[in-house]
Amino acid sequence: MTSSDLWTEDAARRYDVDSAEMFAPEVLDPAVDLLARLAGDGPALEFAVGTGRVAVPLAGRGVPVSGIDLSEPMAAQLRAKAPDLPVVVGDMATTRVPGEFSLVYVVFNSLGNLRTQDEQVECFRNAARHLAPGGRFVIELWVPDIRRFPPGQTAVPFVVSEEHTGFDTFDMVTQQGASHHYRRRPDGTIDYGVSNFRYLWPAECDLMARLAGLELEQRTADWKGAPFTADSGSHVSVWRKP
Repeated sequence: MTSSDLWTEDAARRYDVDSAEMFAPEVLDPAVDLLARLAGDGPALEFAVGTGRVAVPLAGRGVPVSGIDLSEPMAAQLRAKAPDLPVVVGDMATTRVPGEFSLVYVVFNSLGNLRTQDEQVECFRNAARHLAPGGRFVIELWVPDIRRFPPGQTAVPFVVSEEHTGFDTFDMVTQQGASHHYRRRPDGTIDYGVSNFRYLWPAECDLMARLAGLELEQRTADWKGAPFTADSGSHVSVWRKP
């Protein structure tokens, strides 16, 4: 049993529209560029592959890509787009697919979908089990902006627009959080959705990687290679299997 939220059929159908900004070339191309370079001539495996936002264009670069996703409706959306891209329904902490990979990756903060520390540790171990020697595990993960919280405040907005307003709530003791989304539809109605997560810090990721036998190779603030600093709101981290 996994602690992750499960994407429903309705949510899966709307996912690409609701995440349209993440499909923009200026957002997506740098990620695909780096992942293609790291994969080299070998195959790649995406954890939480979803509807294939990254997997489909990466496969278009000639990289053989497989995927794991917890949601059958999300996997069905991917299969409709790319019937030849193998996807297995299961959780990214324990599910195995055949073969060894030169690259395993999980993007768009999806590691936090695993809402216990134990599951996140097992996700790193599962990545290591899939990697060939010299292979790399890559994550894209945000850095929780808890410095924005004055005493007594429990929520911080991450987007405010006419179409989409969202804010995060945090429990500083358990590292549990929830993203709350209010979206205005074309007919004027408002949809509310919430997704739950466990946030973790870069140093915690490094320890999980060490437990899995992986070595940190590089960390940047984004896919374009900007330096990671104390003020960075996200990180792209690469660990290598010896």
